[in-house]
Amino acid sequence: WYRRAADQGSAEAQHNLGVMYHDGDGVPENGRLAVMWYRRAADQGSAEAQHNLGIMYESGNGVPQDNSEAARWYRMAAEQGMSDAQLYLGLLYLNGEGVPKNNREAIKWLRLAAEQGLAGAQQILGTMHSAGQGTPRNPQEAEKWTRRAAVQGLAEAQFNLGAMYDRGEAVSQDHRQAAKWFHRAAVQGLVEAQHNLGQHYAKGEGVPQDHREAAKWFRLAAKQGFASSQHNLGVSYIQGKGVPQNLREAAKWLRLAAEQGIAISQQYLESLQRPGDGTPPKRP
Repeated sequence: WYRRAADQGSAEAQHNLGVMYHDGDGVPENGRLAVMWYRRAADQGSAEAQHNLGIMYESGNGVPQDNSEAARWYRMAAEQGMSDAQLYLGLLYLNGEGVPKNNREAIKWLRLAAEQGLAGAQQILGTMHSAGQGTPRNPQEAEKWTRRAAVQGLAEAQFNLGAMYDRGEAVSQDHRQAAKWFHRAAVQGLVEAQHNLGQHYAKGEGVPQDHREAAKWFRLAAKQGFASSQHNLGVSYIQGKGVPQNLREAAKWLRLAAEQGIAISQQYLESLQRPGDGTPPKRP
C-alpha cells in the first residue's frame, strides 16, 4: 500500500517507505533506497523526511557522509518547528560540524527544541548555562532546564541536578535531594551517579550510612571501569566495610584503578605486597 501511494506522490507514504527501508521493516534494509524515498518526501516539504535525510547524511548511510548536507536538511526541518531537527542542528553548531562552530547559534536552536519539551535539548541547554557557554553563566537558568530534563527521566540531567544539590548551586544545599537524584540516574546505569551514590552511603550524607549499599554501588560503577569506584571497592575489601575482608579482591580492584592512573591505589597495592604489612597508606 505504501509503495502504491508513494509512487502516486504521497509525501507521507514516501517518508514511511523510507523509514521501512531504513529500519528493514517488512523490506530488506537498504540505506540507498531509504535516502531515495526520504528525498522525494523531503522535496515536498515533509519535515520528518528532511530530518531523517539529515540523519542519513550525518551518519553516511546510503550517501557519502556529509555534515554540511546534514545541516542543510536539519535546518529545513528545524525551520518548520521540528524539535529533533532543532536539537541536531544545535549540536552541529555546538561542535562545529558542517557549519562554523557557533555557541550562540547552538543556544538558539537548542532553546527552541527545549521549549518544545525535548529532554536532550533541555539537558544540554542547562549545561551550557552552567558553564557560560554561548551565553552568560546563569546557574538559575541551568537549574531550570536541568530540572525539566531530569523530571522527564534523563539520567545525565538527574545526575547534574543531584550535583547541584550537593554543591548548593542555584538551590539550597541538600544532600538528601542529591542522593535522591543520584539514585534515579544510578538505576539507569549512569556510572558517575553510581559512584556518587556510593559515596553518599559511605559517608551517610542524605541517606543512613550503609557500607553494604556503598559497596554495592561502587561495584556497579567499578564494573563499568570507573577508576575511583574501583579504588573505593578495593579499599572496602581491605577494611571489610560492606564486604567480607578479602585482600586478593582488594588487590584486583586496586590494580585496575592504578592502571587508570589513580596514584593512591598504587600505594595501597604496594602496602599489600609488603610481607606481613597490610597497613594501608595515609591519604596524601
